[in-house]
Amino acid sequence: MSGRAFIDTAVLVSLFDGRAPERQQAAGALLQGLIADRVAPVVSTHVLQETCAALTGPLGLAAVEALASLQMMEGAGFIIEQVDVPLVWRAAIRSADEDIAFRDALVVETARTARCGVLYSEGLPDGRAFDGVKVRNPFVTPAA
Repeated sequence: MSGRAFIDTAVLVSLFDGRAPERQQAAGALLQGLIADRVAPVVSTHVLQETCAALTGPLGLAAVEALASLQMMEGAGFIIEQVDVPLVWRAAIRSADEDIAFRDALVVETARTARCGVLYSEGLPDGRAFDGVKVRNPFVTPAA
């Protein structure tokens, strides 16, 4: 595994969602494990945008609380990858080629660009790989 792991929106939102304690615990354990293993968590500006919308929408956090939570990630050593136009074009191509949703393709391409070995997401099949980036769903129990 590389020294970086991409964290998708659902994982970040779950950290703040007390309505689903099992998911909240799984997301927290994942991030604590990455820190213990010295794996840098990576997010994109797109993921931050989606997370902010979820925190201030369905979860009902005040905008200032959501902002503080997102800024705390940066202060905790999260690497934030900028989504730019060439990345969007690559995601559109991947979406068509792989027959996956554009937002998932954007996450895959951002993880690939950031040289992540793992992408933690529930939007793509657990175990699927994209050019060296392996998808892991932190909310499913691995098969024995």
